[in-house]
Parts: sequence; C-alpha cells; structure tokens
Amino acid sequence: MHQVTSSLALPILDADLEARLRARMDEVEEALLGHVESEAPFVTKAARHLMEAGGKRFRPLLCFLAAQTGQSPDTPGDQANVRTAACVVELTHLASLYHDDVMDEAALRRGAESANARWDNHVAILTGDFLFAKSSELTAALGPDAVRIQAQTFSRLVEGQILETLGPGAEDDPLEHYLRVVAGKTGSLIATSARYGAMFGGASEEVVEALTEYGERVGVAFQLSDDILDVASESVESGKTPGTDLREGVPTLPVLFALRSTDPADARLRELLSGELTDDALHAEALGLLRAHPAMAEAREYVVGEAAAAKELLAALPEGAVRTSLEDFADVVADRSS
Repeated sequence: MHQVTSSLALPILDADLEARLRARMDEVEEALLGHVESEAPFVTKAARHLMEAGGKRFRPLLCFLAAQTGQSPDTPGDQANVRTAACVVELTHLASLYHDDVMDEAALRRGAESANARWDNHVAILTGDFLFAKSSELTAALGPDAVRIQAQTFSRLVEGQILETLGPGAEDDPLEHYLRVVAGKTGSLIATSARYGAMFGGASEEVVEALTEYGERVGVAFQLSDDILDVASESVESGKTPGTDLREGVPTLPVLFALRSTDPADARLRELLSGELTDDALHAEALGLLRAHPAMAEAREYVVGEAAAAKELLAALPEGAVRTSLEDFADVVADRSS
C-alpha cells in the first residue's frame, strides 16, 4: 500500500492530480454556498448550518476523481457538468443528515449543535426537504438520465432509512437486512457519486459501470469498518466514545455476527446483546466480551473482502494516478478496520 500524505478525503499521491482536485473542490465549496441561498435569510442560515460545520466532502471528491477517467473531464462544458453533479451528491448527503439527526434525536453533528437541537425538528425536517429540492433542481440541468439516476438513488436512501427504522421482520435474516440498510443509506449515494463523475467526464460505459459498483462496494465497506471501530477503538484514538452503537442498541456487523454464534460459551454475550445496554456496568461487560469474540475477526474479514472486490473492479480503468488513488482508498478502508 502507498504511503498516504494527502489531506484530501481520498489518498491522492500524484501532485498534479491533487492540485487539480483541490481546485475543483474549492469551486464546489463556493458553488454549494450559492445553491442553498434563499430569499428568506433564515432558510439560508439553516441550510448552511451543517455545511459550514465542515465535513470530508468525500462524495464530490469521488465524483471529480471518477471524472478523470473520461476523455474530456477538463473541457469547460464537461467540467461544469461534473461540478454540478458534485454539488448534487453533496446536497443530497447533507439533506439526509438533517433527517437522520431528527430520527436519531442527535444533539451534535460534526462537533456542532445539530439543526434539530439548535432550532427544532420541524425546522430540521423542512431544511432537509429544501436541500433535497435544491439537489433535484440542479439534477434537472444535467438531463433525463441524471434525473432518473438521482430518483433511483433517493428511493434507495429512503428505503434504507425505513428498513432501519422498522428493523428486520420475523422471517428476515438480521444480517442480510442490515447489509441492505447500509447499501441503501450509504452505498447508493457513493455509487452515484462515482457514476456521475465518470458519465460527465466522458468515460466509456465499461468504466462507468465499474466505478458505479466500486462506489457501492467501497462505500458499504467504509460504513462497516465504522461498525468495527465503534467496538475496537479507544476514545483517544477514534475521537468518539467506544461502544456508542452498542449502548444505543444499533445492531452493527460485529454484533450481528456474535448473535449468530451457537457456542454455549457465548450465552452471556448473546444475552447482553439481546437486551438494553444503557447501564454502564452491563455496557462495559458486553464491550469487553465482544472485543474478545471471533465475531470481530469475522467482521474484519468481511470488510477486507468487500474492499478487495472493489479493487478488482478497477481493472477496467487504465493504469495511472486515478486508478492508484482509488486502489489506495480501498486499502485504507480495509486497513482502518484492523
């Protein structure tokens, strides 16, 4: 694996490529502020709230990087379309965060007060709707294919949220249900980010399809690696309290693997994971048992396999800085879970 030195959300080691991407990201940052401006000052303030709190801007960056696989990513017309597409995916992502925070009753987002905590749920929901509307408005300028893709992506995002809220049914496999949730809520938009970039950069259909599936797989793997870090990392390392998902009763990948165990020695862990873990002592016991359980290695193996499958798809791309950067990102996803 290459040594990662870039401060961008993706590992970019080629200096010329990194400079081009930085310039594009600066353009997107400025464009985003303009796209969320409303005639009503309060709407503008609410819509810019999370945007100004920061974020990796991973989706627009992936969009720009994927565009570099095409024949014409830097011509004025295609460059404008790629920039618009990059804004579409980031606005869609931001909109989903406003709604997620309401669903989760979150008080913080990106280290800042969430919109629902600062104002109320009504404001947060309507601001998310406003951002979704703005992303749709921009998508219309990209043509009917882009509109269709955005509509399908939005459907998957919403379906993923609904499935997560409802939980698995009596006849559903909990692990399959969870993986479907992650694919809908996370994988779908990252896949579209790569797809839009390749499409509007003038890439071949083969490359567009490969990057779409790459985005889906690496996006899912990235989310699943977060599941592992939530259990394995100390707060000083990860910047978050260990076992947050565990305490909130969120069934993540290591938990679901552990619950599948039929080993009598795991009875206590299964009992803990099947109940509430708001009590500090019970939470600490469950976290300790889960960290030592083979489910952690099984979860890591699953993430590594998804990252490897994502890398294999990049064989459709020509060798060079873009392909290397995408391969390195898959490596980062795999390594961060170990």
